[in-house]
Amino acid sequence: MGNLSGKTLFITGASRGIGLAIALRAARDGANVAIAAKSGVPNPRLPGTIHTAAAAVEQAGGRALAIKCDIREEAEVHAAAAQAAEHFGGIDIVVNNASAIWLAGVEGTPMKRFDLMHQVNTRGTFLVTQACLPHLKKAANPHVLMLAPPPSLEPKWFAPHTAYTIAKMGMSLCVLGMSAEFAPWGIAVNALWPRTVIATAAIGMIDGVRPEQCRTPNIVADAAHAMLVRPAREYSGRFAIDEDVLREAGVRDFDRYAVQPGTPLLPDLFLD
Repeated sequence: MGNLSGKTLFITGASRGIGLAIALRAARDGANVAIAAKSGVPNPRLPGTIHTAAAAVEQAGGRALAIKCDIREEAEVHAAAAQAAEHFGGIDIVVNNASAIWLAGVEGTPMKRFDLMHQVNTRGTFLVTQACLPHLKKAANPHVLMLAPPPSLEPKWFAPHTAYTIAKMGMSLCVLGMSAEFAPWGIAVNALWPRTVIATAAIGMIDGVRPEQCRTPNIVADAAHAMLVRPAREYSGRFAIDEDVLREAGVRDFDRYAVQPGTPLLPDLFLD
């Protein structure tokens, strides 16, 4: 398996959770990581900032650039992409990880929540990819990775939280369109989604979920790494599941990813 040594990753929402785990996995290869997130100062309710993430990346063996960026703001995103490309000499990989979640039905979803999810999830993914595209075209093995589920028109995935599902599936639809559009340039566009619920701050939004029923973000990070080292021209338009990617890469021990090995795991949303 290859590695990401010397590659530059632009990761949204990388100050904590899955985004940070992906950043640290790349850093262990000696990658450069642009950490683009809103968390410039500590939040008592959420761990981590772009600065603590940058320090962790450098401690893990990578080079880091902390960029305070709200991906809802077009000017900020284009400035962030330009800053990362100038600092590291280009952008090889974009990871669209930033996401907003609100798991409620129609009556329980304020329009400000609807707007936030669509601005961050679908629009933010589109905007970040668009801003980084000129740099990806110049890269040797360019990848775009969305943290998004396999697309589905099954009503059961929409009925409990229509607004969130539309916003999340919007990221998936970006994969469908962009993978085909970018194929002539040799840019891979794929999606990755966890088989089980992952122990991040977002589990507080899911009723009845306990951390011990989850896996750690490391499983998603290892799966992302396995995807991002593949030849871009040969691996695009996929809707991958973390466990399947790792099995294909030869991983057999999944207990190491469990928060509490031996405890039954909960399947993630959008997967049977």
